[in-house]
Parts: sequence; structure tokens; C-alpha cells
Amino acid sequence: MREKKEILQIFSREIREKLERTEADFGQVQEIRLRIGGPVLMIYKNREVFISRYGGMTGRREEAYEASRKDIKETVESISSYSLYAFEDELRQGFITIQGGHRVGLAGKTVTEGMNIRTMKFISFINVRLAHEVKGCADKVLPFLYRAEKDETDIYSTMIISPPRCGKTTLLRDIVRQISDGKGTRKGITAAVVDERSEIAACYQGEPQNDVGIRTDVLDCCPKAEGMMIMIRTMSPGVVAVDEIGSREELEAVRYAAGCGCRLVAAVHGESLEDIKKKPVLRELFEENIFERYVLLSRTGSPGHVEGIYDENGERKDGYG
Repeated sequence: MREKKEILQIFSREIREKLERTEADFGQVQEIRLRIGGPVLMIYKNREVFISRYGGMTGRREEAYEASRKDIKETVESISSYSLYAFEDELRQGFITIQGGHRVGLAGKTVTEGMNIRTMKFISFINVRLAHEVKGCADKVLPFLYRAEKDETDIYSTMIISPPRCGKTTLLRDIVRQISDGKGTRKGITAAVVDERSEIAACYQGEPQNDVGIRTDVLDCCPKAEGMMIMIRTMSPGVVAVDEIGSREELEAVRYAAGCGCRLVAAVHGESLEDIKKKPVLRELFEENIFERYVLLSRTGSPGHVEGIYDENGERKDGYG
């Protein structure tokens, strides 16, 4: 109930009243999208539904409530506490993280200075992505990531491969939390999260809203390549975690981290091992055996469904699945 109230308070009065009438379990709501003049959409239990102009959810487009400019204006004012100027740094990246760790994506007219985005105005599109923790979702995966059976103090560098909306960030977060906290014979490991888009730790005013473990340090809203270098030099992590790697600069930072003896936990978009081998940067990581475990998620079943776990040679690990 607290999560529902936390979310509803950011919307305009009209939209808030209609959302209040839904019977949705807000623990299962993934996104709420507003587009000026367009239907208000909700991604609920991995399925798209409209918010009805009568209140509640509907699958019928003709019954959908359409977001007005007033709705957009009131929602933006609420998100920014009536001071967009205070969020100019976040606006350059296209999103604002609000209390509770929920990320609000914004689009409209950008104001540029040379080749750089200075701010954004005439905001007409809003995507509220709700932060959800699923503690324990990595329980079945973790035994395959530790190197030793007894006195476990080290893990394999691990890449999570997943199609969109299949739970890769949620799984990555829980892996970090558990290796940071430690449990039983598994001693806690110092971890560093480079959270470029505020999705892993979901920091609000520098404080993680998600539980990423007692031995985890977070660098928020920093480009991944630069952030990995900073954290390795300043925080001495045993494990570095990042989401959605793929650029040439990030490849070099991953190589640097591996060369410093750090283990890596990273996530990428992909459908299979063969899929990532087709992407030049990711193919290099595979060929260099930088990652020793690959966790493949699939669209089958609920988000977070693990299709299989593979070693650095692409061999499936026995006993899983």
C-alpha cells in the first residue's frame, strides 16, 4: 500500500484519481507512460493495458483516458518539486530518480549548447519505471557463480544476457546484494556499482533506495566506462557491477578491471550466446574469456526465468534447468 501511495502522489489529480480506482497490485506494475494527447498506458505483469477514463484498467483503446497538457504539466511539477531548474543535471540525461528509487524518463524539446544538451523544455512524454526489489531471486544462480564449495570468498566474472523486460537488472541487483552481504560459508565481498541510469541501486539524493548489500559502494549517474575506472582507483572493490555494457570505451574499462584482478557482474541485452557473439565488442569479451559465467534469461514464464548457465567456453553447466 505504501508503494502505491508513493507512486500515485507524483501524478496529476485526474490521472491519480483514475489510478486509485485500479485493482492493480502495484508490486506488479512495471511502467506507467504518459504521452500528450495519447492514452495513458500501464505495463502490468509484463502486459500492456490502458487506464480507463472511467477509472481502472481496460484493454479497449476507445475507453482509454488521454493525457492532457495540464496532466503533463502537473506531473512534471510534482516530480521536480516545482523546480525543474534544480534537476538540470538529471534532465541532461533524460530522467529523474524520485524517492523510492523510481525512475522517471522525460522527453520533449532539448536545449543544446554546441554539441551538448543543456536542459529540456516543453516536456510532453513521461515514462515512470517503478523500482522493484525481488530479494532471493538469485538464490538458485549463486551456487554456480562461486569458485569454491567451502569457505567461498571469490566469484566468477559473470554476464547476464537477457531480452528487454526479462528481469536482468533485478537479478543483477540481487547477485550484488548477496555477494556483498555474504551468507554462511560465503564471506561478503566488497562491491562497487556503477549505476549510470540509477536503475540498480536507484539512488535518491545519493542514498540507495534498493538494498545492494552492506559492503557495496555506488557511483550514481556516471558513465560506465569512466565510473569503473574511478571506483577501481578509489574504492578497491573485489567486484564491479554494471548494467547494459556494449561500447568500445566500456570494453576497455572492463579489460582494465579484469587486469586489476576485479571480478565483474554485468548485464547486456541479447537473446542467446550466439546473439552476443554477433556484436563486435561483446564478441571480443567472449573470445578473451573475460567472463567465466553466462546467465541466460528468457521470455519463457515470468520475468527472471533462467534459461541456462554457461561457462567461458559456452558449455552449459550440469545440474541447472
